[in-house]
Amino acid sequence: MLNEKLELLKMGISEKGSVIIAFSGGVDSSVLASISHDVLGKKAVAVTIKNHSFPERELEYAKRVAEEIGIEHRIIYLNELDFPLISENSPDRCYHCKKEIIGVLNSVKRELDFNVIIEGSNASDLNSYRPGKRAIEEAGDIVHSPYIEFDVNKDEIRQIARELGLSVADKSPSPCLASRIPYGDALTEEAIKRVEMAEDFLIKHGFQELRVRDHKGIARIEILPEDMHALLQIREDVVSYLKGIGFSYITLDMEGFRSGSMDEVL
Repeated sequence: MLNEKLELLKMGISEKGSVIIAFSGGVDSSVLASISHDVLGKKAVAVTIKNHSFPERELEYAKRVAEEIGIEHRIIYLNELDFPLISENSPDRCYHCKKEIIGVLNSVKRELDFNVIIEGSNASDLNSYRPGKRAIEEAGDIVHSPYIEFDVNKDEIRQIARELGLSVADKSPSPCLASRIPYGDALTEEAIKRVEMAEDFLIKHGFQELRVRDHKGIARIEILPEDMHALLQIREDVVSYLKGIGFSYITLDMEGFRSGSMDEVL
């Protein structure tokens, strides 16, 4: 079944003739990039949109993975905070941000005279709150989602990544940093950077599955329950660093790490 889906992905992408891959360096987009490079060669280009909400650590990862794959990789900078419909941080923020990103990717597509953009939404995403899906749907034939077209879920994508020998096969998801700030609280460069620095600090201390949510200067740390004891062992260092970068209070979320916790209020 898995090999059948891999062949369907190869065939579907090959039939596009030329593709721009919306490339974050995560497992979903990396598998698309690897397959596209395999079946289309130079007619496949990976494009990473770097904005304030895309961490520097993820950009460096994307560069390494693109080099590992051998695909041409372009990085385009976009200041999402220039757009009020994004910076005001409504529950539809993702929709407006995705629209701007698709616009930039479409410009690259036209410049290269390529046929389509492909992106990594998958069958596992269909039941979660993802307003960015609407922007993809509105783009029509410009943007295609091969995983949804061929009913490929997240676990299957990871299995394909292992089969392709990609280093990202077990990489943890890393949603944009804007998702760390409650809806309705305006996004600022300072707040986003503070969250990025806090998460970088914890990652350097060995924590992988984590989020630092910023509630008006109160840091709410989400880590796996089994990691809480280890975090408390360095409690003083964590408090000192996070206060040093601008947080007023430092808290540990007793529910532990869970993706999309900011959506729980919706």
